[in-house]
Amino acid sequence: MSRNRNAAIFFAAVALLALVGCSGGQKQTADNPGGAIIRTPAGDPNGLRGATLDRPYTLPAKSLTDTDGNEFNLVTSTKKPVTLVFFGYTNCPDVCPTVMADVASALTKLDDATRKQIQLLFITTDPARDTGPVIRKYLDRFDPSFVGLTGTLPAIKDIAKAVGVPVEGMQKLPSGGYEVGHGAQVIGFGADDKANVLWLSNAAIGDLAHDFGKLVADNQ
Repeated sequence: MSRNRNAAIFFAAVALLALVGCSGGQKQTADNPGGAIIRTPAGDPNGLRGATLDRPYTLPAKSLTDTDGNEFNLVTSTKKPVTLVFFGYTNCPDVCPTVMADVASALTKLDDATRKQIQLLFITTDPARDTGPVIRKYLDRFDPSFVGLTGTLPAIKDIAKAVGVPVEGMQKLPSGGYEVGHGAQVIGFGADDKANVLWLSNAAIGDLAHDFGKLVADNQ
C-alpha cells in the first residue's frame, strides 16, 4: 500500500475522532486546510506520540480578546516557546472539560521549569455566552495559567479554519438551548508558530506529558 494511501486512511480515521460535537459525540465534517495528517507505523520519527502533520499549520497573527478585556494577538502576545491551542466552550458537557483536565494533569507531570515554557490558549466557540469572567472562572478550575480568548464568531471561525479545526456554531436542542459543534483536538505550536503535531480528545495523559516535554526541549 502506498504512503499516500496510508496517509489518506489515517486522516479519515483522525477526522472521525477529532471532529466531534460536545454533546452525544456527533461527528462533523469540515475542510482541513493544513493538509493530510500522517503517522508512520512505528510512530513519529521525531519521537512524538500525537498525530503528526506532513504540512504544518501556521498560527495566524490574528487578535482576539483575553479574559481581562485586553487585545491578545495569537503570535505577538504569546511569550513562551510552546503554545497549545484548543477550541471549546464553557457549557460543553463532556469533551471540553475532559480535554482541559487531561492537559492540566499532563502539565503537572512536568518539572516546574519545563511547565513554565508552555502556554495553553482556550479559544471559545460560544462567544455569545462565554464572556471574559465566565471563561476565567471556568479555566481556573483546571489551571489558572490557561489563557482564555473570545471574539466575534466569524473571527474565531477564520482562526479555527486556518489551523484545521471545524467550528459549526450553534445547533439548537429540543430543550430550547443549544450546543456548539467543534473539533476537539489540541494543537501544539513551537517557537516558530508552526504546528507539526496535534492530540485527539482521547489521548493518554502520559502521551501528552511526553510530547509537551519534548516540544519544550525541541524549541529551546
